[in-house]
Amino acid sequence: MKERGVEADYIVTATTRPKRDYEIDGVNYHFVDKSLFMEMKARGEFLEYAQVYGNWYGVPREQVRQAVNKGRDAVIKVDIQGAKTIKNNMPEACFVFVTPPDLDDLPSRLKQRNTESEQDLELRLKTAGSEFDNLPMFDYMVYNPSGRVDAAVDDMLAIIKAEKLRVQPRDLSC
Repeated sequence: MKERGVEADYIVTATTRPKRDYEIDGVNYHFVDKSLFMEMKARGEFLEYAQVYGNWYGVPREQVRQAVNKGRDAVIKVDIQGAKTIKNNMPEACFVFVTPPDLDDLPSRLKQRNTESEQDLELRLKTAGSEFDNLPMFDYMVYNPSGRVDAAVDDMLAIIKAEKLRVQPRDLSC
């Protein structure tokens, strides 16, 4: 969506996870140490936060508030746990479940990323199957086929357009 120049506020999550060589602070994540993260958490600066695979992640509340107040779309990428928390805090937000069309593709996709240890990879794969139990919480599902990200982006753009055409707009106060 960013590469296509889709106008939206892409919310940058804060994390205590170490930065990977190819990542840019403030673009991929806001990389912070654990003590700063805990201070931000104590001050209520996160719309949602969670410890995942041993690291803390949090969605900065102010970034979302600013986007909503400007009437802009706020695109937030979170796991199931984060989506549940945001759903509790912003029940009228639009939730999209993005998945490969076939879960059998997931192991090879994760291995190609080469970002997880074998133990973390096993845990992610174990968790993935149970994530579908939470599907009723979402408004839409988008399939993201290998090598065809444009199709997934087309579906996301269709969802954004449909949401903008709602007769009864969502109340997105946070």
